[in-house]
Amino acid sequence: MENLDLYVLRTLRDWRLAGQRAMLVTVVRTWGSSPRPVGSIMALSEQGAVVGSVSGGCIEDDLIHRYTRAYQSDAAARDAEPHAIPAGAPQQVKYGISADEAHRFGLPCGGTLELLLEFDPDGGTLQAMVAQLEAGAMVRRTVRLADGQCTLEAAQAGDGLLLDGQQLSNTFGPEFRMLLIGAGQLTEYLATMALFSGFSVTVCDPREEYRGAWSVPRATVLSDMPDDVVKAFRPDRRSCVVALTHDPKLDDLALLEALETDAFYIGAIGSRRNNEARHERMKQHFDVSDETLARLRGPIGIYIGSKTPPEIAVSVMAEILAVKNGVPLPRDMAVAAAKSRLDDATPALTAPVCGVR
Repeated sequence: MENLDLYVLRTLRDWRLAGQRAMLVTVVRTWGSSPRPVGSIMALSEQGAVVGSVSGGCIEDDLIHRYTRAYQSDAAARDAEPHAIPAGAPQQVKYGISADEAHRFGLPCGGTLELLLEFDPDGGTLQAMVAQLEAGAMVRRTVRLADGQCTLEAAQAGDGLLLDGQQLSNTFGPEFRMLLIGAGQLTEYLATMALFSGFSVTVCDPREEYRGAWSVPRATVLSDMPDDVVKAFRPDRRSCVVALTHDPKLDDLALLEALETDAFYIGAIGSRRNNEARHERMKQHFDVSDETLARLRGPIGIYIGSKTPPEIAVSVMAEILAVKNGVPLPRDMAVAAAKSRLDDATPALTAPVCGVR
């Protein structure tokens, strides 16, 4: 799955350029618990088609019922109640003000949503916005509440939604990107999870025997040397780089390049011992400082007792999403800390296995 906001905007653009009437719905305020955060968007066509979401489904159903004829099954009902998308200025509506309404629309206890409904957004402006997002830019979209007129301008990471009495501004970013070094089985599981989490995925492996067995569609697979791929990839604050080969000749140079970028997550697979050896190599041979190496995560993932490739992929993806979403992870969830604690409690009886300890 691609970035959800971009998918919604692309679909809305296509509807409008094809001459279909449609509306854009934005969550602008929430009180109490809410199923979707402020800034979430959905689009609704005059035929009743929906992309995106603002709730668990009940509010979407209500909007379909109010503004389309999709749920009217006979001609008499359609003639008696000509539900249609209105024209004119945007409207603000609230759901969940009363306990009965909150229950009806599936909102959590005490939850209230305020939505802005925009009718027939301009297709040309949507086209320009999608093009900027596809080119990797961040875009602030501002709509004038008096008449629905829309403007676009460059935005900075961290800009959110702003609503005052005159206008609504909402910031949209391009897809998050993931660069994976190595095309083994673990990479396939991690790439799959990243794709359905909204990342675009690039996989790099110069080893033909690994690339030839690759089976995940929609991930870009490259054969160049990893450090060259990192340079060309140009990781930014919406990018992560993960080394998964266990081969220092492939991983180390790529990680060194990544550490020179703004990537929000840089990590490498391996045991605690391998991670320590990697740090020593980088300090001794490449004069990398401890401050720089503090950005390099390893062993990667959160501790869930994972042993198999799919379980390890779940662990790694969970850590990446936590970092992306700004969620601090307790120290005892880190793989190294958890395994050290287990070692103290139960002395090892066997030799450590690569990638496990």
